[in-house]
Amino acid sequence: AALAAGLLFFPGLFLLAKAALRRLRCPEPHAAILAARLVSSVQAVMASTAGYIISSSCHHVIDDQHWLAGAYPQFAVPYFIYDVYAMFLCHWHRGRVKGHEVAPPPSLRAAAGAYLRKDLLMVLHHATMVLVCFPVAALWRQGKGDFFLGCLLMAELSTPFVCLGKVLILYQRQHTTLHKLNGVALLVTFLLCRVLLFPYLYWAYGRQQGLPLLQVPGALPPTYNAAAAALLAPQLYWFALICRGAWRLFRTPPLPPRQP
Repeated sequence: AALAAGLLFFPGLFLLAKAALRRLRCPEPHAAILAARLVSSVQAVMASTAGYIISSSCHHVIDDQHWLAGAYPQFAVPYFIYDVYAMFLCHWHRGRVKGHEVAPPPSLRAAAGAYLRKDLLMVLHHATMVLVCFPVAALWRQGKGDFFLGCLLMAELSTPFVCLGKVLILYQRQHTTLHKLNGVALLVTFLLCRVLLFPYLYWAYGRQQGLPLLQVPGALPPTYNAAAAALLAPQLYWFALICRGAWRLFRTPPLPPRQP
């Protein structure tokens, strides 16, 4: 039931939001991009809320269970399939938005190739979520580790700030105070919820087992550490990109040379 609900909810919300924006005389490219960002933000808020409820309800990090830990991954997995298409749609329409034009307009095949070159890591991330993380969350765990799943769901907390930043850039508002404040919020939430999350998970397990943090990796099977490293690696890459963007946004522009 949760899987079917997700299959209907995310594409349906996209189509509904896009239709509403079109009725408000929003151009087709803008409507598609804004609708996609809205769906991503809604999913992120839902995932973060579910994650907080799950993790705060599980006092034993291994054995305690919450029904949302079984239901939400099934509900959310269609989102990652839908979002691969939505990201391509945004890429396709971005070339038709004023100020972002690509001339001449590329063919569908060329646009798909450019999309994969630009967003390959994100596409691989989504494929991993569907083909690896979902089976692990739904089948392999066998009801163990709901606390950790809840914490991982809260990693989505940074996504609304990513979406808002892209919308502000779309409307060429990247030099506004709002964009700077959003950049700070993105930097902080990404650092806390996607980078420092992994040391926190190790610390939480160590506290439960009576182990110091530095001894936790050695107490876990190598596959667990490898999986954590594989999940952390793209987060570090994206965080580096965010830091680079923040540096460009906040650095003081050079003073013009003095006139003789």
